[in-house]
Amino acid sequence: MERTRFLFPKSERLNSKIKIDRLFTEGKAFLVYPLRTVYYVSAENPAGVEVLISVPKKKFKRAVHRNRIKRLIREAYRLNKNELSDVVLSEQRQMQVAFLYVADKEINFHELNDKMKQILEQLQKIASEQ
Repeated sequence: MERTRFLFPKSERLNSKIKIDRLFTEGKAFLVYPLRTVYYVSAENPAGVEVLISVPKKKFKRAVHRNRIKRLIREAYRLNKNELSDVVLSEQRQMQVAFLYVADKEINFHELNDKMKQILEQLQKIASEQ
């Protein structure tokens, strides 16, 4: 019996300035409220999925609230990412994804988790079509 590992290691975090710039200049986006998702798919260096999470300081002045929302987004992604990672790796692709929180208020984890599942399903379709 194979156990699924629900990890979110540092290697899956997007922190290269070059990749981030390319993501926001050449990437495509869609919205599943409260998350705007920007993605960029390439076949140049198959390395799986790299993720960036952003919550605007303009809407949430206190770092406590921004950090809580980021933590919830990370958790929702971590629990649901396995199928997307499998598709991207099997297609020999590399995908960068940015999750941008656009709502004015915090939402609970269950709603956020449902939205994350919808987003990851869309990303799976996109990765398999490319």
